[in-house]
Amino acid sequence: MRKFLEMLYTASGVIAGVFLILIAVLSLAQIGGRVLGFDAYSFDDFAGFCMAASSFLGLAHTYRRNEHIRVSMLVDRLTGGKRRVLEVLCLSVSSFLVGYFAWYAGDMVLTSYQINDVSQGLVAVPLWIPQSGMALGLLIMAIAMLDDLVIVLARGTPSYIVAEQGKKLSLSENI
Repeated sequence: MRKFLEMLYTASGVIAGVFLILIAVLSLAQIGGRVLGFDAYSFDDFAGFCMAASSFLGLAHTYRRNEHIRVSMLVDRLTGGKRRVLEVLCLSVSSFLVGYFAWYAGDMVLTSYQINDVSQGLVAVPLWIPQSGMALGLLIMAIAMLDDLVIVLARGTPSYIVAEQGKKLSLSENI
C-alpha cells in the first residue's frame, strides 16, 4: 500500500508538471501567433485551465516533500506526547477541511457534467473537464493528509518531518 501511495503522490506531481509545460507551450504559441499574424483564440482560457490543474494536482506531491508553507511555531516548541497530540489535532482538522473541499469539488464536477455546463470563451469547453483536475488534486491531497494522520496515530513520523530531516542531512553534507 505504501508503494502505491507514493506512486500516486509522485504521479500527481508529474502530471502537475506536465500542465506547467502546457502553460508554457500555450503561452509561446500565443506569442508566436501574434508575431506571425494569426490569432490563437482561447489559448489563455486553456492556459488558465492548465494552471488550475497544475496547482491542485501538485498539492499532495508538494505536501509530502514539506514544500508547503506550514506555521509550526507552536508545534516545533513541543516535544513528546504534547507534540503528538497537537500533530494529531492539526492533521485531523486539516484532513477534514481538505476532504470537505474535495467532496464539494467532486460534487461541482458532477453537477457541471449533469447540466452540461460549458465555458464562456470562444471555444465552449465542458467545465467538468477542467474542474476534474481540481477535484482530483484535492482528493489526492486529502489522501496524503489522512496518510500522515494514520502514520502519526501509529506513532510514526509524518512525511513532512521526514522530508525536513532529509533536507537538513543533504544541507550538512554539502557544507
